[in-house]
Amino acid sequence: MSDYMNDPMVLRQILMDHYEYPRNHKLSNDPAYMKRHMASDSCIDDIVVESKINNGIIEDIRFDGVACTIATASTSMMSELLSGKTIEEAKVIIENYHNMIDQKAYDEELLQEAVALHTVGKQANRIKCATIGWKAIEEMIHESEAK
Repeated sequence: MSDYMNDPMVLRQILMDHYEYPRNHKLSNDPAYMKRHMASDSCIDDIVVESKINNGIIEDIRFDGVACTIATASTSMMSELLSGKTIEEAKVIIENYHNMIDQKAYDEELLQEAVALHTVGKQANRIKCATIGWKAIEEMIHESEAK
């Protein structure tokens, strides 16, 4: 693992940057986007995630709503990581992200800044927060493939 990944201050800075300045944090209200409303029964997380998927490519991901630090940061990171990727590339990144959260082997290069969440899996009550936005995009990928 990269040296900076073992520095709690660096990890906290990455997390707080995505929480305070979330990327893609505005819904498009474009009917071409698929939407998922995601809410947690154990946290304040209540978000809408949108994606525009065309010809097997995730063209854009956006989100809005109320969410805790981890949910906001992880969804922000996910929106940056997966936008512009093919569905196949996105599935590999998503699988690696879930492996990281589940404390299994993963490719940190693929996850980029999302590796800042590598310790979340040790806190069972935070796993839903760290995966809420990721589950939304997985559902929309599945829906786009079914079409």
